[in-house]
Amino acid sequence: MAATDEAAELHRRFLLAESDLLLEDVELLRLEEAAEATPRLREAIRALQIRLGRRNPPLPPATLDAAHDLVFAVQQRLMSANPNNPRPSRHSGRPSGQPVMTVVREDRKWKVLTLPPPAGVEDEEWWELVESTVERAWDRWCYAQQHAIRAARMHLKAQLALAVARTAWSNYWMLLLDAERIQEQISAGRARPAARTASARRP
Repeated sequence: MAATDEAAELHRRFLLAESDLLLEDVELLRLEEAAEATPRLREAIRALQIRLGRRNPPLPPATLDAAHDLVFAVQQRLMSANPNNPRPSRHSGRPSGQPVMTVVREDRKWKVLTLPPPAGVEDEEWWELVESTVERAWDRWCYAQQHAIRAARMHLKAQLALAVARTAWSNYWMLLLDAERIQEQISAGRARPAARTASARRP
């Protein structure tokens, strides 16, 4: 990897870690039953957008839900820039790792991820995207689990935080099982042509 590429990747990872911290700030405010983002949090989100390359973005909306959605969108953009999991340009119109809103409890919403639609057996870039989505679901469960532990220690809506963590784990586990099923289908699809070729060669 060239020095410029390595520097860009380090910058991407730094911004991704920073976005995780901002999401944690959002969750802490929710534990305190706040409905709006603090000025400091709104400015931090704006600064993150600037470092990501957006010129003169406005302050994010004041509500915590809007702040969460904006940071999550930033994370998706950072994930798409992962050089180890490039998104193929020929599939630019295909939804990939789409977030879908689900209600956990007490009107608490959580975004769950979905796998990109199936592609051809030989589409290695698509498979890398599947793996990237599963990996991101794991990261989001780790984040939700840490948040649940903190909520329990602070005695602030621990049951709600635990419900979110369970939802995040269920999302990761279902994606993992789906990915394993897809991998089995891909392996079977590759084996069938080989078997037909071997059969055709028999005298």
